Amino acid sequence: MAKSSKYVAKHADANGFIRYTDEEHAVWRDLIVPQRERVRGYACQAYVDALARMELPDDRIPQCREVSSVLLDYTGWQVVPVPALIDFTEFFRLLSEKKFPAASFIRSREDMDYLQEPDIFHEIFGHTPLLTDTRYADFVAAYGRAGLAAPKEDHVWLARLFWFTVEFGLIARDSKNEVYGAGIVSSNSELGYSIDSAKPDRRQFDIIDVLRTPYRIDILQTVYFVLQSFDELYELANQDLLAAVRRARAMGMRAPTYVLVGSAA
Repeated sequence: MAKSSKYVAKHADANGFIRYTDEEHAVWRDLIVPQRERVRGYACQAYVDALARMELPDDRIPQCREVSSVLLDYTGWQVVPVPALIDFTEFFRLLSEKKFPAASFIRSREDMDYLQEPDIFHEIFGHTPLLTDTRYADFVAAYGRAGLAAPKEDHVWLARLFWFTVEFGLIARDSKNEVYGAGIVSSNSELGYSIDSAKPDRRQFDIIDVLRTPYRIDILQTVYFVLQSFDELYELANQDLLAAVRRARAMGMRAPTYVLVGSAA
């Protein structure tokens, strides 16, 4: 998780308040207003309903404590501001404690359409709404506990599970797929591509397949995994995730479905 960043973290004052500039608030507005409308045509109803519950403002970046007050009422989660990128151990620890780490900066206008690293818009708009859903929230906490218990060599295997569910997951509804992953709902370009494009491979969710599938962070995804319902995530929260990692490791990695250049995992 910890890599270099061109962005500088924003720090809270003694009262836990982070000050943003007028331009930073304007960037938030120009991101959330159109994206709130776009997701209605692609996101699952659970996400759409959860987004409405959050009552995120259009005209300013919300404070983490505001978001936390909603999450605490539903599932006991909180949002805590962190530097742009943190290491695996800190990431797992926070999730295990029902604390979602949120990068405190917001992207520049040069990165409006695509940003490799998470910013406050991705964290709040993408991740926090579904943390009001008990099934989803329990899975994320269980994932954090598994990460804390895992040896370091298993961290990259667990990263794939997070990537293909929490970040870039799809879910089935009747005869079509819908979006729930934070990396998709917060992305203008990936939102329509993930559902409408004929290019990516959409596979039924299988944890061993997920753990064995490589990905790249700097392209539109070539593979998506489709849940049948969030009950699958809830069931995963009660399974031995590290046992699944051991099985996947014994079978080995699948061949990449993308060109082997740039950043890969």
